[in-house]
Amino acid sequence: MAYAIKAEIEDPQAETLVFAAQKTMYGGKHIAEGDIVFLFASENEGGQGLFARGIVTSSKAIPRRPDLERQTPRVSITIRRTALATKRLSRDELKRFKDWNDGRPETELNFKFYRQATNKIVGISDGAAAFLEEFFQHP
Repeated sequence: MAYAIKAEIEDPQAETLVFAAQKTMYGGKHIAEGDIVFLFASENEGGQGLFARGIVTSSKAIPRRPDLERQTPRVSITIRRTALATKRLSRDELKRFKDWNDGRPETELNFKFYRQATNKIVGISDGAAAFLEEFFQHP
């Protein structure tokens, strides 16, 4: 399984990116060392959407707090960037994909990232991962 993260990105050119205590949804809590992750710079934080692909080099679950009845699982991860996107993909390109049951990778990404617009790590389908690979130059 591949993953995607939408978060505030301070330096999109950084070779290593660290994300502390990130919210997870849609299976994102299972992210582990060696997993492929697609990185989206959050538009809520001034970012431009998909900008890179990387490999998780470390992953650590954040323990649940016993004083909270309901809480979203969180993880801290480190990612080594392996490629920069060569084409644009952001909320603007995905917002028209609203038929939640059409099976399109664009719709899956719109649903998981923008239906609830908080920053998060999400698990994505093989189809969505293949779609995202199209945004990277291959030799």
